[in-house]
Amino acid sequence: MDILVASRNPGKVAELKKLLGHLAVNVLSLDDFDGIPEVIEDGDTYEANVLKKARAVYEATGQIVLADDSGLEVDALRGLPGVRSARFGGEGLTDYERSMKLLDDIKEIPEEERGATFQCRLAIVGPGGLEKVVSGSCRGSIIQEPRGGSGFGYDPIFLPSEYNHTFAELSPEIKNRISHRGRALEKAALFLDGYIYSQMQK
Repeated sequence: MDILVASRNPGKVAELKKLLGHLAVNVLSLDDFDGIPEVIEDGDTYEANVLKKARAVYEATGQIVLADDSGLEVDALRGLPGVRSARFGGEGLTDYERSMKLLDDIKEIPEEERGATFQCRLAIVGPGGLEKVVSGSCRGSIIQEPRGGSGFGYDPIFLPSEYNHTFAELSPEIKNRISHRGRALEKAALFLDGYIYSQMQK
């Protein structure tokens, strides 16, 4: 069975492929298809964005689609950047530039008040009205300056509560186990296990 990950972000696709590795599925990405329209994620919630993207990609390809929307919610910024995390600071910025803008916005905030939560929503959309949304989160804090060379997005400035290393310093195995996306994908994998089994019985 093919599962299409609705992303062209190589870091995200690689992460999801690894997390889905135990399932009997062939993982594809948007780079495997031509002519898929760009989906504008303009919803006010993660759920709205992820369902809009998954539905549009399913309509364009006919493949079972796994789409995700994630965001970093910083307590001192009243939950920002949140659902706008990928566009924080404006269009065209690099991941590093977005992280540096965030650090500048909270530079006066003391360490004990720099709490933050990574949020993830995953949607599975497919034939026969198949739709499922699952969630995952990871609590931590924002450090003073970026650390680590792996990961993507805000990983170098996010310190998960369980560790003294940022997401960008942790091994992929540890990060995938504790991250917001990893926790959401655990739930998605359980659902897909059941779905695959039900399809095999038909």
